[in-house]
Amino acid sequence: MTVISISMPDELVDRLDQFANSHGYSGRSELLREASRNLLGEFEDRKLEGRELMGVVTVVFDYETTNVEEKMMRLRHEHEGIVASNFHSHIGEHYCMELFVLEGSLDEISTVVGKIRATNDTLTIDYSVLPVDDFGPFADK
Repeated sequence: MTVISISMPDELVDRLDQFANSHGYSGRSELLREASRNLLGEFEDRKLEGRELMGVVTVVFDYETTNVEEKMMRLRHEHEGIVASNFHSHIGEHYCMELFVLEGSLDEISTVVGKIRATNDTLTIDYSVLPVDDFGPFADK
């Protein structure tokens, strides 16, 4: 097995260690292997390939200490062909929420989600992907 070295904030390492201990993992390596498998498998769902999809992506960030909002604006313009809607809202005193509704192929949506995930200083990123044809007149009820 190959050994790799990664850099991450101490707070995140502490959270990983606490999670590993409380959920019965043998250590952070086992936890990170499972997380990596899950991340890589997220967009490998063969049921979604070749279908028109809708993706909903929610991003939360601290607007006082970051330039995430500017990065989200650039992504919105860079991928305007699949951004069906975009909503920005203020949450509490220091936070913003950016919501994207995407329509496109699995590859297109996974590219946008990957770029959002790669954006530094986001606090949380959540998303879901659904086939658009599930909502049409011939969808199974």
